[in-house]
Amino acid sequence: MAETTRHPEPRYGIRPTMKDVAARAGVGLKTVSRVVNSEPGVTPDTERRVQEAIEALGFRRNDSARVLRKGRTASIGLVLEDLADPFYGPLSRAVEEVARAHGALLINGSSAEDPEREQELVLALCARRVDGLIVIPAADDHRYLEPEIKAGVATVFVDRPAGRIEADMVLSDSFGGAREGVAHLIAHGHRRIGFIGDQPRIHTATERLRGYHAAMTEAGITVEDSWVSLGSTDADRVRAAAEGMLGGPEPVTALFSGNNRVTVTVVRVLAERERPVALVGFDDIELADLLGITVISQDAAAVGRTAAEHLFRRLDGADHTPARVELPTRLIARGSGEIAPT
Repeated sequence: MAETTRHPEPRYGIRPTMKDVAARAGVGLKTVSRVVNSEPGVTPDTERRVQEAIEALGFRRNDSARVLRKGRTASIGLVLEDLADPFYGPLSRAVEEVARAHGALLINGSSAEDPEREQELVLALCARRVDGLIVIPAADDHRYLEPEIKAGVATVFVDRPAGRIEADMVLSDSFGGAREGVAHLIAHGHRRIGFIGDQPRIHTATERLRGYHAAMTEAGITVEDSWVSLGSTDADRVRAAAEGMLGGPEPVTALFSGNNRVTVTVVRVLAERERPVALVGFDDIELADLLGITVISQDAAAVGRTAAEHLFRRLDGADHTPARVELPTRLIARGSGEIAPT
């Protein structure tokens, strides 16, 4: 007797439909539709049978038709620079909380600071019919988004302005925060202050450098070229910049770091040195309170919450010229920025 081979039922990719539910419950498709969409006109006994069939089959409603009918997907996209950056954790969580309060799903992704990847991700989200976008831009030209915005995709840019288009934006006061941080070092006796920042094409990096120069100019201090270094936040690059400023016959006595990733590397460099060097960092970092690191703190949650609330006001029909919202920063003195020059 020949042995027959049994082929297992496929486990993935085949979802139960309303037709399957109707067949199991012994009712018509229209009845299932009414139950699924909480519409009247179904007896309690029939509704019970349909619900039992739904649970037995594991049926889930397909919202595609509802999307086409209503023109809204109840979803928004969030495009971040780097999901691993601690700054974006509370920002993303705040956006999600606002989205949830509005009954919307949040879909997020990372551009990895790559303009092409940003565009690809943004357009992919638009193709999936998100109602709105919150974007931390990597690109400096966002004209590719104009057709989507005209088609009704509400868009808010965060942390950095949009490039070459008019759009809503929510920023932190990078210029004012950096000026306050450097002025704090000057007030504690420092005149030779180094600045280590991010890529010069990034808006926040140039604004923080501008704040550094403003504080130094206001104090009558001439900045030497060797005191300023902009570039990637790669640890080797930042280490080399810090060691260069701290070496030689006339080293800097204080450092201002332009963001949290720079600060982490600078803290490691300073921990290896015997001579105390003052430090103020832009952005808070984990354990900064225990390590005594003085920082210029951004309220990342407030940035995310403000951007999301602004986005949903747009989705609810608010019609006004593109707005620029700039939130204040806060100096938190913990000890490292209060070290006097030696």
